[in-house]
Parts: sequence; C-alpha cells; structure tokens
Amino acid sequence: MSNYSARDITMTAVFAALAVVAAMLVRYGGNIVPFSLLPFVVMLAGGLLGARLGSLSIIVYILLGLVGIPVFATPPFGGPAYVLKPTFGFLLGLVVSAYVIGALLKNREESGFARYFLSMVAGIVVYYLIGLPYIYVILNLYLGQAVSVIKVLYIGFIPFIALDLVKAAAAAAMARALYRRLNGIIGQGKC
Repeated sequence: MSNYSARDITMTAVFAALAVVAAMLVRYGGNIVPFSLLPFVVMLAGGLLGARLGSLSIIVYILLGLVGIPVFATPPFGGPAYVLKPTFGFLLGLVVSAYVIGALLKNREESGFARYFLSMVAGIVVYYLIGLPYIYVILNLYLGQAVSVIKVLYIGFIPFIALDLVKAAAAAAMARALYRRLNGIIGQGKC
C-alpha cells in the first residue's frame, strides 16, 4: 500500500507543475546558467510540503524533463541527454535542497522568520555545493573546456547569490505565512 494520501499526491503534483512554470517563466542570465524562479519554488516546496514530499515534487519535475517533456529552462528543454548539460547538477541539488529545507523545518509550529530564512539559506548552500562542481566536471571533462574554479564561480555563483538570498527571504516569509494559515484551516476541519 502507498504511504501517500490523496492530499500528498495532489500537493506533490502542484509543486511539480509550479516547478515547470517557474523554470519557463523568467529566464535570463549567462550563456551557461540562466536565472530562474525554480529555486524559489523549491524553497516553498521544502518549507510547505516537508522533506519527503518537497523533494519528491522536484524529482517528478526532473523525471518529466528526462522523459522528453520540454520543461527545463535551457535548450534542449528536455530528454535524457540533459544530464550532460552543465546546469543539470543544479537540478540534482534542488532535490537535496528541498529535502534539507523540509528536514530543518520539521518542527515548525512555533518557528519564526529567522528559522525559516536560515533553512532556506541552507538549501541554497546545498544546491550550490552540488551544482557548481557539476558545472566544473561537465565543462572540463565532457565539453573539453579549460575552466578554472574561479571561472565556475563567475558562471554559476556570483551573478546569482544575491538574488537567491532575496528569493530565500521571500520564500521564508511566504512559507511561514502559508503554513500557519493552512495549518489553521486543516486544524479547524475546514479542509
């Protein structure tokens, strides 16, 4: 039997769909790593759904792309060959990020903004720790470009970290408010 309720399945699907929209909605940036709202959705997924469902929603999003549905932010937008794109490591990092955020917010009933924000920042650290080495490996070993660690930081970290911290603050405020609101509605039997 499945350990997932209808609500769990629905919320996982909703956040997978939000991930698709976020990846396609706003795209700008360098030639290799685009700016996207996907990390914001991941932070919300971890903050609202918890570790297990938050990470599962991002896994569903990635699987949709790997089977060929054009849901990713950069060309070819989908298919199994996407694992050889330098940015695929960030997608893997986002799965772990959602899990970490959800795990850090496991007992969130009385959590303040600071705890939510620090959990989101921990999630950011996680996806950079996975995504940046992946960029380095793909560019140097697969694509044969001689790229230094400093160059990787200029490609995938420096242009984005300030905006990611803004996304973390917004996601922390939104996740905290939504969790309190939804918990109140569910607790009162209105859902």
